[in-house]
Amino acid sequence: MKAKKEITLFEFGFVAKDDRAEAHSRVQKVSASSYDYLKRMCLGDESDRKLLKLRSLDGMEVLQVQNYAGVIFTPDKTQIEVLPKIGKSTNEEEGEDQARASLLTMLRALKGFSHIQTASANITHQKMPLLEVFIGQFLHSVNTLVKRGLRSDYVRREDNLAYLKGKLNVGKQLRHNFINKHKFYCEYDEFLLDRPANRLIHSALLNVKSLARSAANQKLAQELAFVFHEVPKSHDHKSDFSKVKSGRGMNHYDVPLQWCQLILNGYSPQTMKGEHHAISLLFPMEKVFEDYVAKIIKAELAQSHPTLQLETQATGEHLARYQQKGKFSLRPDLLIKHDKRNVAVLDTKWKLLDSKISNANLSQSDVYQMFAYAKKYLKRNADEQHGNDVVLIYPMQANFTQALPIFFDLDDGHKLWITPFEINSDKSKWHKPETLAF
Repeated sequence: MKAKKEITLFEFGFVAKDDRAEAHSRVQKVSASSYDYLKRMCLGDESDRKLLKLRSLDGMEVLQVQNYAGVIFTPDKTQIEVLPKIGKSTNEEEGEDQARASLLTMLRALKGFSHIQTASANITHQKMPLLEVFIGQFLHSVNTLVKRGLRSDYVRREDNLAYLKGKLNVGKQLRHNFINKHKFYCEYDEFLLDRPANRLIHSALLNVKSLARSAANQKLAQELAFVFHEVPKSHDHKSDFSKVKSGRGMNHYDVPLQWCQLILNGYSPQTMKGEHHAISLLFPMEKVFEDYVAKIIKAELAQSHPTLQLETQATGEHLARYQQKGKFSLRPDLLIKHDKRNVAVLDTKWKLLDSKISNANLSQSDVYQMFAYAKKYLKRNADEQHGNDVVLIYPMQANFTQALPIFFDLDDGHKLWITPFEINSDKSKWHKPETLAF
């Protein structure tokens, strides 16, 4: 499905089929068929309803993309690229490049995406849309594999031959060649490229070959398809993946096979359904940001504070109790411990803050949430003068580059910190204040 029209917008952007959309800076116009398809998804299955929301903007019916980034194909071959909102603050072209590179950087922490390369300079230079970036990385991983050499394997064959080869199958010889005694029904092994890993790669190549738009990707896909022309396609992906043998001599297959898992299983954690089964490549940005922050902070603690442990999605505390049972579970994103004692509670928020605005336009519900975490997870010992800290972590941007201290007015003396997290393909950094308790 090659795209006939490409549209790029940021998270929470709008699409519409109304002609008035062309004069509206916040709305992208799509064809009537594309809009109707997306609207059916929006009003259909619960998992699809999370991706889009039906709204009205200046008297015009629109669909608003939610906090997902990636690519959506519609049946009429329109490609809608949705980028993370952190690119909104700069000019349009630079913002798109920054957002695309930041997404690729963060995806490395998401399960199943650690093999993604973050060559952001190359991406910026070529101005490649996200789907084309993924296709290019898969093709280059297969090209590297081909240069190192494809592995062959012995494949058991049975055939009725004019000469004896391997072992004669006596039972089938009598059944098939009772009259044609000049034939031999043989069982033999052949050293062929027909092995599960190669079949999976060939199937994935044929999939992306129909999607590639850039001339470089189309050319490379064609060349690689020719290399695999002797290898049959995989007819049962699950079975072939289970038969793949890893170990010495197969390490160079790891990255191409990881890409095959994504390509042959639908590309993404969130797949739009429907009668047309249009391709989607969508990532929940709150989860992507949370996993990436956890990965970076865990590495930092291991290096600078090896006695501290980081726990993700902590459980055990509740806001209330009813009939001796806990109700309203409190689950902070990150919990830092020392010898099984809670030291700090961290929570990630995929929101844009502006430190120049009073209170940095904080959400009141977020502060309430951190208040509950502090009271339940950070119980101060009697010999301590101050309570431990709770921290909100937001993505860093031009108007939010330094941590902001805000104090809870509590007897326990807990302090709430508002901190930025810098997303960078070279070295991401959590800009935490020096006075934090760890």
